[in-house]
Amino acid sequence: MKNSKILSSLRMKNLIYILSVLTLSILFISCSDKNKEEWTYIFDGETFNGWHSYDSDSVGNQWSIENGELIFTNNDKESGHDILTEKEYTSFELSLEWNVSKGGNSGIFYGVKQIPKFSAFSTGPEIQILDNANGYAGSDLEYAPSLFDLVKTDNPNLKFNGHGNWNHVVIKIDHVNNLGTVKFNGELAFTYPLSGPEWDKLVSKSKFALGSNRPDATYAPDFGKFKTGKIALQDHSTDVKFRNIKIREL
Repeated sequence: MKNSKILSSLRMKNLIYILSVLTLSILFISCSDKNKEEWTYIFDGETFNGWHSYDSDSVGNQWSIENGELIFTNNDKESGHDILTEKEYTSFELSLEWNVSKGGNSGIFYGVKQIPKFSAFSTGPEIQILDNANGYAGSDLEYAPSLFDLVKTDNPNLKFNGHGNWNHVVIKIDHVNNLGTVKFNGELAFTYPLSGPEWDKLVSKSKFALGSNRPDATYAPDFGKFKTGKIALQDHSTDVKFRNIKIREL
């Protein structure tokens, strides 16, 4: 009888232990999933913490912060001061708002690697920022919010807010499913492959193709090849503002 009670007590302790481990495991998984689902602001609205120029450890004086906005003000004596995140990202959703000047041009890059003598666009594909009504576009693949010189939108319901107004873009980079998705002002703009034969075909027709005979050909041997890289915002020598820059890692 005594042995039976001891065995029963041991079974109960084992059961409690197993339940405790299962509970902790569930809580850990739940917390991990929750963290993945949460948005993180990568621009705090007050400082350049987490950002630096492509060619420097600091941020150039053409960039400033006011009223929670990250502002680029053109200075004709300087150029090429793209800024990028300290952190690198692989699969994620990036959400931000931009407001470009009349005739203005800029861009949002992902998968950027800092390689000497190159710029952000040499490695990172670009979601175009442009004042579509007044800015210069070499083709319909260069209007906002195109994947610059690669993919354009065919959505007739896409609404573009002209210069001096805010536009909202959400960029989803999902390497698990090899799918890029761009939403613009609440509408799906387009989807595209991130790598593989279809991606290679897009690049082969662009200015980034090696050996291209196009007059605007750009030597970029590592273009679009990195699954992990930094987010960058472009200095294209025209005024532009950004706000509410946040990311959710997948």
